[in-house]
Amino acid sequence: MSWRCGIIGLPNAGKTTIFNALTLSAAEVAPYPFCTISPNTGVAPVPDPRLARLGELLKPQRLTPAAIEFVDVAGLIEGASRGEGLGNQFLGHIREVDLLVHVVRCFGQERCPHPLGNPDPVRDVEVVETELLLADLALLGRQRLKMEKPAQAGDQAAVQTLPTLVKVEAGLNRGTWARDLKLDPAELKRLEGTPLLTMQPCLYVANLSEAELTGGSLYAALQALAGVRRRPVAPILGDLEVELQAFPPEERQEFLAGLGLSETGMARLVREASRLLGLVTFYTIVGPEVRAWQVPAGTPAPKAAGQVHSDMEKGFIRAEVMPFAALDALGSPARVKEAGLLKVEGRDYLVADGDILLFRFQR
Repeated sequence: MSWRCGIIGLPNAGKTTIFNALTLSAAEVAPYPFCTISPNTGVAPVPDPRLARLGELLKPQRLTPAAIEFVDVAGLIEGASRGEGLGNQFLGHIREVDLLVHVVRCFGQERCPHPLGNPDPVRDVEVVETELLLADLALLGRQRLKMEKPAQAGDQAAVQTLPTLVKVEAGLNRGTWARDLKLDPAELKRLEGTPLLTMQPCLYVANLSEAELTGGSLYAALQALAGVRRRPVAPILGDLEVELQAFPPEERQEFLAGLGLSETGMARLVREASRLLGLVTFYTIVGPEVRAWQVPAGTPAPKAAGQVHSDMEKGFIRAEVMPFAALDALGSPARVKEAGLLKVEGRDYLVADGDILLFRFQR
């Protein structure tokens, strides 16, 4: 299964610059609104020190990291929910993503003009999130109208679903995102066919200048808002991140250290996206390849096997489980087995973060 993150924000916030740095792409970047019309799509590897350690221990020919897909859509403007700036088309592109990555401009006018005048992170976030709320309200209104007549006629599915639609609609009218309404499992089930933008987790990306990184007021304003909204913030120097991709790894680390940073902003962003999606990482060793995979926490072993190949899920027999910590400490799979730390688990086993799995299955 591929995990998809939709990159959203106002025009000229630096969305495509960050997309290019994440995915090593070369999508067009220009200092005017709607440079991006069709969505750009690419994948970003998930930074994983454990995978690097497995490479040191096992010496495989290939190390393959897990990856997350990113979709870069055009900037949203005020009125997008009513179709302004092709807004309906752009909102449609992000209804099926798993996470919203909201790029917020925290740099001045030196690079490109701001579509609303001067940068103001709080106002900019409000503009974009208001459009998401309005788009969901329009969708819920249509759904509610479709349900009212069947509910009046006694259709049980409609009778059960209608109160949930009304509840979420009321919450959105108060400015509360659907995911913050504390819906119970039955209510969430009834909303499965309604792709609400405000049901998705959201991560703020502060696109900074170097001056803002060291104590600017724009970044501070976004951090304060994120605290109120209970949203994580990933600070990134967008232009610098693109330049860093051309550096050899050693020079890149030296440059970052000079800025007081231990890793790239892209690494922080991808790791935070994985956390918000509730993913755990497991590993497989097959022939010359050690590969990382990601599944939601609580995934049963057969379902995880299906990530590797559908035949493994269908014919699942058992999983041999080696904890990464044990291999890291003992140095080889043979020593892990000798120490009695290799476990054999059945269909009910829930994959844990860091598991190294060998799936036994019938072909």
